[in-house]
Amino acid sequence: MKIRFCCLLWLICGCLTQVNAQTKSDKQTDTDGQLIRCIAFYNLENLFDTIHDEGKNDYEYLPEGGMKWTGMKYLHKIDKMAYAVSQLGTDEDPRGAMCVGVSEVENIGCLEDLCEKLKSYDRNYKPILIEGPDRRGVDVGFLYNPDMFKPVRTTGYPLSAHYADGGVVRTRLQLVVSGYILGTKPMEKIHIIVNHWPSRYGGELASRPTRDTAAMLTKQICDSLYRVEPRAKIVIMGDLNDDPYNHSCAEVLQARKTREEVTEQGLFNTLWQKLDRGIGSLAYNGGWNLFDQIIISEPLMNETLESGKWTYWKSQIFNKPFLTVQEGKDKGTPLRTHKGGTWQDGYADHYPTMIYLIKNRK
Repeated sequence: MKIRFCCLLWLICGCLTQVNAQTKSDKQTDTDGQLIRCIAFYNLENLFDTIHDEGKNDYEYLPEGGMKWTGMKYLHKIDKMAYAVSQLGTDEDPRGAMCVGVSEVENIGCLEDLCEKLKSYDRNYKPILIEGPDRRGVDVGFLYNPDMFKPVRTTGYPLSAHYADGGVVRTRLQLVVSGYILGTKPMEKIHIIVNHWPSRYGGELASRPTRDTAAMLTKQICDSLYRVEPRAKIVIMGDLNDDPYNHSCAEVLQARKTREEVTEQGLFNTLWQKLDRGIGSLAYNGGWNLFDQIIISEPLMNETLESGKWTYWKSQIFNKPFLTVQEGKDKGTPLRTHKGGTWQDGYADHYPTMIYLIKNRK
């Protein structure tokens, strides 16, 4: 009986090894002789520290505030975010993402803490953040692996917009990071625009003009890049607080659903068709939205592999089980930091999204 059991165990292990080897072989065949880079976006859901920043409405996220935001909770949050970021892109590249745009971050100190914690997950990232005028004090930011990406220019563009009642919209800057993809020669330039457009405060319809104005600003940034570089490779990412089919994205920004619809110097929404299949980045009232969009320029979409340059390969919504509620009425939705004011010790209320670039190895 012992011998039979050992033989059976050996046979099962051998079969599993063969399956794993075949899976690995298939994955290598998909990108045989090619290089891959991942570019991701993640709304970190209120990454506040525990110290009041002068002029910012961060009182809710202080130890004595409504969220009882203690040092212990902050450190838990940093660890959760670090682990999640460390896993981005690893489905295709074990080194992780080349760069990650982020939103809902209070200050550069929070990103520095995040990058420090990422070292414990064998990830080396550097942070970029420019303070903006947001009324809650949150900003967009940027993390990059210096072995894969070299930033050469960083600019923050303020949004000039008003609510229907005439009030000034105090919202996040649009952060533009231009730089070079490293690891091959010659290096290639890419421009990444990180966004967090105005919320749906007051309702989608009433607040629509604020996001339309944000889309106009993004379009102007793209146009200005195209004037200098007619074949500019641009990635627009962020929590746009709208879905791909909403007016701001589909009409103002003119980001198209299919490749065939994209004209010269146009824009392609890499995730729209996923939403059509019922896959979103955040859940609301029993349905899915895809606010966390990644939109690319036509030159990046249309670059051929034969050119030996970086080109768009595919997109992904990173809805892994560890980021997801596993039971109860919220089963299948993002595992949040807070819900209804109660600390969940989760990750964020949005899933990360990402695209992969690919090029022939020389």
